[in-house]
Amino acid sequence: MSATKKNKPIKRHEALKPLSRQHHFGLLFSWKIRKGFSKNISLERMKKYSDWFFKTEIKPHFDAEEKHIFPILDKENELIKRALKEHRRIKRLFKDTEDVEKSLSLLEEELQAHIRFEERVLFNEIQKVATADELETIEKIHIEDSSKAEYHDPFWE
Repeated sequence: MSATKKNKPIKRHEALKPLSRQHHFGLLFSWKIRKGFSKNISLERMKKYSDWFFKTEIKPHFDAEEKHIFPILDKENELIKRALKEHRRIKRLFKDTEDVEKSLSLLEEELQAHIRFEERVLFNEIQKVATADELETIEKIHIEDSSKAEYHDPFWE
């Protein structure tokens, strides 16, 4: 198999595209936090952004995945177990108020790794096994694109 064929991305099914678009905003979140650290932005400012992002993006996104996407695979499936474990860990990092610097630093790395896992492994597997009916049901779910909301303090610029 040639290298170009091996690395060719699987075309994302229309039903999963809204979630993949939201993943892009998660990657941007990680970039913004990295940028904040490199610019010595106060932890308080970055934590306020992190709290806003959790409420407007992460929580609704995780809820949609856990309710509508993950059940396509068996709950005992190792990929689902991993995704749920990562969701729990990421939620804890967002909610941590004890060591904000450490949590933001870990969050920036772990959210990015989690998104890469879902996009490169989990969603591809779900897409392979989902029935036409399951995909149609997912397409009917109106996953809100709250990313249109702008955050009021663009500290990363």
